[in-house]
Amino acid sequence: MVTIKDIARESGYSVSTVSRVLNHRNDVSPDAKKKIEKVVAAYNFVPNNNAKHLKQSNSKSIGVLVKGIQNMLFASIVEEIQCMIENTDYTLIVSYLDEDADEVEQAVLLCRERKPLGLLFLGGNPEYFKKEFAQVDVPCVLVTNLADQMDFPNLSSVATDDIAAAKCAVDALFDAGHTKIGILGGDIEKSYTSHQRFIGCQQSFLEHDTVFVPEKSYEKARFSYDSAYRGMKRLIARCPDITAVFAMSDVMAIGVIRALRDLEYRVPEDVSVIGFDGTALAEYYNPKLATIKQQYQTLATRSVEILFGQIELKRSQIHEIVPFELASGESIQKIR
Repeated sequence: MVTIKDIARESGYSVSTVSRVLNHRNDVSPDAKKKIEKVVAAYNFVPNNNAKHLKQSNSKSIGVLVKGIQNMLFASIVEEIQCMIENTDYTLIVSYLDEDADEVEQAVLLCRERKPLGLLFLGGNPEYFKKEFAQVDVPCVLVTNLADQMDFPNLSSVATDDIAAAKCAVDALFDAGHTKIGILGGDIEKSYTSHQRFIGCQQSFLEHDTVFVPEKSYEKARFSYDSAYRGMKRLIARCPDITAVFAMSDVMAIGVIRALRDLEYRVPEDVSVIGFDGTALAEYYNPKLATIKQQYQTLATRSVEILFGQIELKRSQIHEIVPFELASGESIQKIR
């Protein structure tokens, strides 16, 4: 009997990518979709969605709520989680949300309809947790954001220190001699991750005795190629003298570089760029992207281990910070 793993192996794509194609999601490249569908047709593979739903509703299931369909770091984490869960008797329910969605509201609905034994949140806004999380009564782990200040007994967290990591990114630009630095990130009023990274940027500017004027140097964009592309064009129109940009994700950074090139700026000769996440694409992009490398495998592994500890051993909440590293890449050029 052909399984989704067989389709993944034959097509050369991950199980998560095959799953997205089978579920008719639009966050898959046309080439990947075409190749996977060709393999599916060749094997006459038909996913048994009714059986899948029945199994998930009546077995040991884990829910995963993912904020942002273009977040490549989250895609890598989900893939690692899937690999871990496949070796257990649990099943996985993955829900993708818009990056501005209320993930806790969705969690309440998921618990009511599907009865998971635990939840993993990839990305989260503390304000939503403070308002609604008391309605969630199963063990949960917030992944990539810390929850230690919220003090819910059933909520653990595994995260990178976003403030320290963003400061490190901007420090790298200052260390290369740049002082005219632009920042591209999310709405700090809505995105907790963007807010934390914004604080890190402020700390770096302060430490380097450089005035940071957000109204001039900070441009809002969604965590997508297109939004970052358009945001970079707005930023460069407002600040044509910038020599470096910190983009708050690798996806954003690649949108930034495309915009700069279309405006006939060279990267890094005219403008240096650094991203955040350390995705595989950053390593193979041209130029190789300087970025803050998060340990996605550790984030995935520890989140699942902590969740299982809470479900099976009734362990108390745990909050862990996973180290990051600066990947120098080729997209930063020293100017002194």
